[in-house]
Amino acid sequence: MNKYVFGACVVASIMAVPAQAKPSTTQKCTAVQPAEIESLFTDFNNAWASKNPDMVTQLFTKDAVLLATVSNTPRTDHAGIRDYFVGFLKPSPVGTINSSTVKLGCNSAARVGTWTVTVTDPSTGATTDIKARYSFLYRIEDGKWKIDHLHSSMMPEKTG
Repeated sequence: MNKYVFGACVVASIMAVPAQAKPSTTQKCTAVQPAEIESLFTDFNNAWASKNPDMVTQLFTKDAVLLATVSNTPRTDHAGIRDYFVGFLKPSPVGTINSSTVKLGCNSAARVGTWTVTVTDPSTGATTDIKARYSFLYRIEDGKWKIDHLHSSMMPEKTG
């Protein structure tokens, strides 16, 4: 059998696998408006202002993933997320949304765009603006909107 026929057989085999059966009960979707998802950032910024890593961590789902702006380590549980914020909160970060797009799903939502995080050097008082892209993915957990995934990365190009 030549490689092209074999490849076609593999594709046909994969395509022939039946889709997973749907559960017998339908999922109830929580009603939400974009403004409600946007307001979650205020809660996040207020938690940062508290400088309490536990307050920030409680905004995340139990199995959340944090891919932070200034860390090479993926944080995949509350202990790792908390550990990141222990250090990150020391320079009093303040986030400002520069651009935002909200997408709504069934018990999930996304807010993506660009932001500026201003940090203050505790010893000198000097501030630094970190311009970055962000993706906040939210999910309903225990009746509350929580961060299921947060990814932030510095802008690859210098901006004015």
